[in-house]
Amino acid sequence: MSATATDPNLQHLTQAREQIAQGDLKNAALTLNKANAQWPQDPRVFMLGGLLAEKAGNVQGAFEALRKSVSLAPEWGPGLLELALLLARQNQFPEAIETAEKVAALEPKNLQVLAGVIDIAHRAVHLEMAVRHLRRGLRLVHGDITLRRLLASDLSDLGQHSESLEIWDELVKEYPTDLESLVGRVKAYIAAGQPVCAKDSATTLLEMAPNDRTYQYYSKLTRGETPDQQPVELTSKIFDNLAEFYDWRMVRGLKYQLPKQVSQLILERHPDRKINVLDLGCGTGLLGVFLGRLDGALMGVDPSRKMIEQAARHNVYDRFHTVNLHDALRETPDKLYQVITALDVFIYAGDVKHAIPNMYRVLTPGGMMVLSFETAAEQGADMVLQPNGRYAHKRSHLQALCQSAGFTSVEIENVVLREENRQPVDGFTVVAYKAV
Repeated sequence: MSATATDPNLQHLTQAREQIAQGDLKNAALTLNKANAQWPQDPRVFMLGGLLAEKAGNVQGAFEALRKSVSLAPEWGPGLLELALLLARQNQFPEAIETAEKVAALEPKNLQVLAGVIDIAHRAVHLEMAVRHLRRGLRLVHGDITLRRLLASDLSDLGQHSESLEIWDELVKEYPTDLESLVGRVKAYIAAGQPVCAKDSATTLLEMAPNDRTYQYYSKLTRGETPDQQPVELTSKIFDNLAEFYDWRMVRGLKYQLPKQVSQLILERHPDRKINVLDLGCGTGLLGVFLGRLDGALMGVDPSRKMIEQAARHNVYDRFHTVNLHDALRETPDKLYQVITALDVFIYAGDVKHAIPNMYRVLTPGGMMVLSFETAAEQGADMVLQPNGRYAHKRSHLQALCQSAGFTSVEIENVVLREENRQPVDGFTVVAYKAV
């Protein structure tokens, strides 16, 4: 299904595609109507109609148009690919994956299809699928630097460190000043538990950008040091990239239930909802979804602008601040909130020595603080940075910090925070109360 010089719809289709790309949706609709009148069974018209509908915010209409396109040309790659991508953008991953595999089989040498299929695999966190198609891509375009980077990164995430490191080593050797390859190599050696082996790459990064806080952070890791926290520039970049499909991944994929459980705890203590809540590291607003509207204020804090954009869609938060929690706490007045939460946050924010006294100060008398942590061994350091890049903390350290800050009641409970690679991630929650 391709347009030719004698194609009666070519001019209309080209014009409509340009109009959609420019955001001129009204005229694009008029152009597609003309094309449909000229050739009412053209699957390309319905495909472009699907893209137009999605851009206009009509997701149901987009699905109807793209499914019509596929019904008219069941083995036409572009229509199938656009349907698969829409399914993935709407977190309908089983059908997205099935459709992507079908179009990949139909057009195995089409690099545009390959790119779309790999994108769908990454959105679905189906890394085995991504690796399989990346290997296929490298057979088509041998030595492609982008495909090699993606393959090395996915292999590292799958725990296949040996092959991942081999690819990164080769990339840095071939492209010694390529920032993405240098960063990828550093991260892969950290994930493999061998950060010192990437000291040379971290040094090169710092030489190229000595004031970059992310590179400073990596340099410390490769020297065997434990930084106090992950730099906000790194954290915000990670979560900006995850924001669009974070809820699906966390709740359905990783069985993340803490926001629901904590919201129940809060509402049991405050059934009248007359409270001010500070949600540190609010992310996409999962806690707010379960809390609902309060007869008070719900404040969200997160360094990721795109995560906050997702949270704002729920229409339950009163205000947001795009900063890290340490800065937010330092700048918050005394005795302002009845509840403070920080769920799955200190795994990136790291050090709690100053945060917990600040939370105590910010809480009203009788206020409640709810935190979660990944578990560090009691016989080791108070805080450790794990190969996966997340911090873990000792239970006894948190108990002592809370008591030292002035909390009169401290409850610590072991929990399964979520799943990772189909294995439970052990952690604990801290619920502490300030005296009335």
